[in-house]
Order: sequence, then C-alpha cells, then structure tokens
Amino acid sequence: MRKSIIAVAALAVSLAASAQTAADPQGYVTYSLPSTTITLEVEAVQETFHAGPYARYAEKFLGIEPRMKDETTVQLTKITLMPYVEADLSKRFSLVAGSTVASNLFKLSSAGLVTFSDAPFVEESVWRFPVEVKADFSDKGISSNLTSESAVLYKKDKKVSSRNPVAVQQNMVVEKSLEQKARETANTILDLRKQRLQIVTGDTDATYSGEAMGTAVEELSRLESEYMTLFTGYSDYQTQTMKFEVIPQADRQNQMYVAFRVSDKSGLLPAEEVNGKPIVMEIEVPQIAQVPDPAAEAEAAGGRKATKKVKEIPSIYYRIPAACTIRLKEGADLLLQTRIPVYQLGQESSVPLKTALN
Repeated sequence: MRKSIIAVAALAVSLAASAQTAADPQGYVTYSLPSTTITLEVEAVQETFHAGPYARYAEKFLGIEPRMKDETTVQLTKITLMPYVEADLSKRFSLVAGSTVASNLFKLSSAGLVTFSDAPFVEESVWRFPVEVKADFSDKGISSNLTSESAVLYKKDKKVSSRNPVAVQQNMVVEKSLEQKARETANTILDLRKQRLQIVTGDTDATYSGEAMGTAVEELSRLESEYMTLFTGYSDYQTQTMKFEVIPQADRQNQMYVAFRVSDKSGLLPAEEVNGKPIVMEIEVPQIAQVPDPAAEAEAAGGRKATKKVKEIPSIYYRIPAACTIRLKEGADLLLQTRIPVYQLGQESSVPLKTALN
C-alpha cells in the first residue's frame, strides 16, 4: 500500500512538472483517466528480383519460362498487436490527499482508474529502410566473351580482270552475341545434368563411392544452380521491422484508421505517407447498455416531479473499457482480428467519495 501511495505522489509530481504555465493545486492528488494506444509491430520481407540476362532464351534452350524483368515487392510476414495504457491528459481530476483516498483509488484501478505501477509504456519506434541492391552476374557464365568468325574479303589481282575478284579468307576475333552466350551456357547446364546422372547411376569410367559421390553430386548441383541464375535470375531479401501506433478517438463516428502503408519500392511507411497501399484498422465498438437514472424512474413511478435538488457529491471518476473487435485489412483481405479493451471508447462513470472512503 505504501508503494501505491508513493506511485500516486510520483504521478502528481510528474504531471505538475510537465505543466510549465500552471502547477497542480497543493494538498490534492491529481490523476488522469486511462487511454488505450494500439501498437503494431510489423515485419515485412522486401524482395529485389534481378532478371537473368538470358531470360528471353530460357524457353528456347531449356524449356522454362522465368520472370523476365527486374522488380521489387514487399510481403508482410508478421504483425503483432499490443494494447498499451497511457494517461489521457484531457481527462484530469483531483482528490484531497490522504492515505485512505489513495488506497481506495488504487483498489478501483481494476475498474478503470489509471495506474502506472503495472501498465506498460510505449517504446521508441525503430525505423529501418532497405539498402539499394544492384544485380551482379559478373562471376557467372561462360569462360570467354570472345569467339572467332570467318570473313571473306576480296582483293584485286593485277593479272586478272577487275570483274573477277579473288576471294581471300581472313579470321577475326569478334564479340559473341547474347544468343550464342545463352546457347553455350544452356549446353553447359545440360552437360552438368548428364554428368550428375552418370555418377548417380554408375555410368562413368570414374569410380565414386560414399562421401566422394555425395561431394561430386553436390558440386555439380551447385554449378548448375549458378549457371541457371543467368536464365532464371535471382532475388535479394531484406527484412524490415517497424512499430506503428494508433490512438482511437472517442469523438469519431467512423472508427477506421490507416495504421500504416506498404510500398514495393520503399517498404513499410507511416500512415502519413501517400506512396503506398494503406493497411486499415477497423475498430468495432460494442453497444454499451445505459444505466437507468433512479431519479427519473422515481419520477415516472410517482407521477410528479422531484422538487428536491440533489446535492452534488464529490466523486472518483473512472473509465470502464469497451471490449472492441480489432480488424486489420489490406484491401478486402483480412490480415488480423482480435479483441482488446479500449478505455476511451468505453463508458465514463464515477464512485461517490464517501462510498470510497467506507
């Protein structure tokens, strides 16, 4: 109980220190009604795909249809939703300081009164952005970029009529065409597959057994995979983890919020950014039954108005949270659904101070 009193005093001191223009009144314990902040910890994987330089020849030489162009995509892989309790500084009240009042105040915290002794705080957001990655096929492919071609030249023979040129063959070194490189690489892939099959089936002059066979097959598979990337391309993957916060507003009729955005180019983005697909949070608030007013019921039963004015009684104010259904959607796709208590969307009520002290 002593810790509770100290916690209340610490809260009052912190609230007083934060207000630079006016301090809280002395001799009173000030407190705030609780407010719920919904925190989303989002993990996404960004794929940067680099199309192979021989992709357009893959169907011709290997009979496969790979992806033809470079592209970057982002896929959501994990979303964690966590409600945090914070003080609503727009709803602040004060009580006469006293151990009995503070004691009962903390006993009522389970009904909605704010407490900072066991409530988690929101941590600082961590921002991570992907690093630009460029394709690199420099260590893959054929052994030489040059080939030899034969060209036929003609020269004039002084002894022969100029109308009868003499053919002279000359060899030149020229660059191979892209299709020639693709054909050579495809032949290498097919040859590697043939060698692997021969080793596995024993149709080879060399003798492989035990670990040697496994090593040889593994190396041939690795080489085939390296060459295949020239046709199928390859992908770089980077993981992003970010936190986003949504604070539900009680005065909003439409409880739908843009929690964050997803961009294939930039990855995870805050809701304020316009470049990206919105991830929408939909909050379904249950209908709260209204408590009948005893004075109104007595008036209705007696058939006459109550003339006696009810004296205002000092009270302790608190909030009963609403158990809301939270849905997270990407377009029409449902990503997450759960139920959490949201204080500011619930019901505000009070306990007479005399009752609290008894």
